[in-house]
Amino acid sequence: MKHHDAAGELAAKPSSASAASSSYQLLEEIGRGRFGTIHRCYSPAKNAFFACKVVDKSLLSDPTDRQCLNNEPTIMSFLPPHPHVLRIHDSYDSPGSLSLILDLCLPISLHDLIVSEERLPESRVRVFMVQLLGAVAHCHAYGVVHRDIKPENVLLVRGGRGVQEEAEEDGERDYSYDSSKIGEGFTPEEESEEYGVKLGDFGSAEWLGEGGMADGVVGTPHYVAPEVLRGRGYGEKVDVWSAGVVMYAMLAGFQPFRGERVEEVFDAVCRGNLRFPTRVFREVSGEAKDLLRKMVCRDVSRRLTAEQALRHPWIAANGGGQRLVN
Repeated sequence: MKHHDAAGELAAKPSSASAASSSYQLLEEIGRGRFGTIHRCYSPAKNAFFACKVVDKSLLSDPTDRQCLNNEPTIMSFLPPHPHVLRIHDSYDSPGSLSLILDLCLPISLHDLIVSEERLPESRVRVFMVQLLGAVAHCHAYGVVHRDIKPENVLLVRGGRGVQEEAEEDGERDYSYDSSKIGEGFTPEEESEEYGVKLGDFGSAEWLGEGGMADGVVGTPHYVAPEVLRGRGYGEKVDVWSAGVVMYAMLAGFQPFRGERVEEVFDAVCRGNLRFPTRVFREVSGEAKDLLRKMVCRDVSRRLTAEQALRHPWIAANGGGQRLVN
């Protein structure tokens, strides 16, 4: 694998990245987004690997993007650690950039996995949903609503615990992303390991406190809850709807509410007619479909909470309901 001297390149600029490089050795680039890059980094003090997300503030022309940038580290720092919530370990701010030291995850998301495999086995979906619902319940227990749960914001990890293992154990792993592997699914070596998920990207999250309400149209069209689109206040159950749509997408390979234009998607969401095409759901259990109906439920008063979803027979029968971390 080709490496470049990321530490030297970033430290040469008066930025948050150069401040981060005083405590972390910045290694190869493992990801790139609209507003910056993600590098693998190593902490000599902690003898562990992390991810360093460097955001270039000059690229944030939209006020909403700037608000999300400020919001994400605040919310993530507020939440106590949870095995399935992406954790922020350090942050370095400067006028031109923001560097966040995060759990080191695999350079692919749940979205990539769904695109690769189209439909995931129900047994794997159950494992992922136990972990995702555990993360959502944890956020809600501390008054935080995520508001943008979608497969792109659910990151894959090894063993359900992230990949910042001790350096001597994990120093030679290759974290670069070869997109050609996605079409082939996991490699034989990867299939022998247990995978898990972590919920990330808290830029749209909001702290509600006890019994509080949020407002504003926030989220992603195919995954947003109908009450968000109605222009009134809404609560934490918007995350349960979104998590249910993620579960549907894992089982079916597509979202339940679709359209050619965004307006058509919004109309489908507001109608909330959840269908299970026989050609796709023939092999899916009745218990899984029952959970979907109770999560992707237009009537908020009848929709399950995240903790109630964790106690649903489809999950509890597998011992999943016992995995909630307070």
